[in-house]
Amino acid sequence: MILVLKPGASGQQTEELLNQIKAKGFDVHISVGHDTTIIGLIGDTTKIDRRTFSSFDIVLNILKVTEPFKKANRMFHPEDTVIDVGGKKVGNNTFSIIAGPCSVESESQIVEIAKELKKSGVTFLRGGAYKPRTSPYSFQGLGLEGLDLLKIAREETGLPIVSEIMSTDVLDRFVEDVDIIQIGARNMQNFVLLKELGRTTKPILLKRGLSATLEEWLMSAEYIMSEGNENIILCERGIRTFETYTRNTLDLSAVPAIKKLSHLPIIVDPSHGTGKSWMVETMSKAALVSGADGVVIEVHHNPKCALSDGEQSITPDEYSEIIPKLNKLADIEEKKLEV
Repeated sequence: MILVLKPGASGQQTEELLNQIKAKGFDVHISVGHDTTIIGLIGDTTKIDRRTFSSFDIVLNILKVTEPFKKANRMFHPEDTVIDVGGKKVGNNTFSIIAGPCSVESESQIVEIAKELKKSGVTFLRGGAYKPRTSPYSFQGLGLEGLDLLKIAREETGLPIVSEIMSTDVLDRFVEDVDIIQIGARNMQNFVLLKELGRTTKPILLKRGLSATLEEWLMSAEYIMSEGNENIILCERGIRTFETYTRNTLDLSAVPAIKKLSHLPIIVDPSHGTGKSWMVETMSKAALVSGADGVVIEVHHNPKCALSDGEQSITPDEYSEIIPKLNKLADIEEKKLEV
């Protein structure tokens, strides 16, 4: 349930209303906009009589929220959420670019790629320290050593780093060392991990599950938000369909749909979404035009020798050719590349 307050409601009147709501056992989510203030009631509101709150003079309207996700719902928070990571913005008509290798392989590899990316223009450096793989015999990442190498690359370039966490065992290290913690598709419904991340204040990059509906995806965001952390960036990375030509089916329709349903920023991963390096440029441009707040692009100096996902990785030279094209599109779409 949502209570829309009349413009000019006094602090005392609002406090009296909040006390009444909390007395009935509800948590509240307050969103203050330019013109109106919205109070979201969190809890089972099915048995609440609308007249309970309509008697308050400052209540302009009462709305029922039919979706199970509340804090992630645009009705609770009409204005777009903007995530600030060390002064770099995700959202707010900016287009952020997260780029780097699928896996951190060595110090020279990650540092050299980071320097090339910074030269061309990039917002965040990504690199996998832990790699969830379909086969237990595939390269699983360097683990905490990989995090140390990412930190070196950050020191060398000043680029904030993004890396994927797989379990709560290393949560303290990730909170200390990583600027944006990524939740991969396979862990989208790891609810224990989501709750633990919700008790931190770190920005979370939440990828859509392999076959997750939009509602299931937003409910995973709700798990994090329900614990207090609302710094969430959603990432569409392709879903599993009957098509086998591409690695996944990149669902760009999810971008405007999420924008309608939620206030959270959403970015797109054209690398995992297609699994083909030659599609990355086209799908990156399509992501920008669809309204996405950014992209995640896999970059490797020698994709043929990459320890993971080389077939979907582009080279630093190919990356440098994409940036000017995205800049031109950003101007048309009245966005600004955050690089």
